[in-house]
Amino acid sequence: MKAAILGATGLTGSILLNYLLADPDYDSVTVFSRRALSFEHPKLTVHIIDLMDHKSIENLLNGDVVFVNIGTTLKKTPDKELYFSIDHGIPVNVSRIAKTNGFKRILVVSSMGADANSTVFYNRTKGQMEKDVIENGPTEAYIFRPSLIDGPRPERRIAERTGIMIFRILNLFLWGPLRKYRMIKAEKISKAMQLVGKNGYNQSIIESDLIADIAVGS
Repeated sequence: MKAAILGATGLTGSILLNYLLADPDYDSVTVFSRRALSFEHPKLTVHIIDLMDHKSIENLLNGDVVFVNIGTTLKKTPDKELYFSIDHGIPVNVSRIAKTNGFKRILVVSSMGADANSTVFYNRTKGQMEKDVIENGPTEAYIFRPSLIDGPRPERRIAERTGIMIFRILNLFLWGPLRKYRMIKAEKISKAMQLVGKNGYNQSIIESDLIADIAVGS
């Protein structure tokens, strides 16, 4: 299989990239990034481009499965128009291009609570993105909705680190229908994406508890 990744320098994307490069079922991995990677690999091709430049992506995006791990935060991008163009615009345009260019699958990281009808801007943007990716993308479109992601982020502040410590304790009490609210490790998200990317799955929306189950089932 030939894979493509947008967002390979982020937390889940960088882990996913390493998984794909080590997976013999993936013959090549093409990365679309705003900055260079710190390593090379025989299976790896890197295109340094403006991810908002959809024409450039259109001419370069080829393969069987595309992974979209792009996302920003309202803290980093307080301008709502710019935020929407990143969190909605990039995944949706990539999904259209992937369908036109013959991709079989697209996998996109969204967020728990995504809802196209929500009154909360963040949740509404994610929900609209999911809807448009599924409607406009390849036949097999998979949306990953992780809960709070546990992983090393150098920009995290003391309050955020404290919150993660609290969630690690709360995880012990979240069972049954509450499992999807458990904090999830970035490695599990990436592992689940690697597996669904080559094997598919029986539903399009994959909540956080199912992500963990897929990863553990490997």
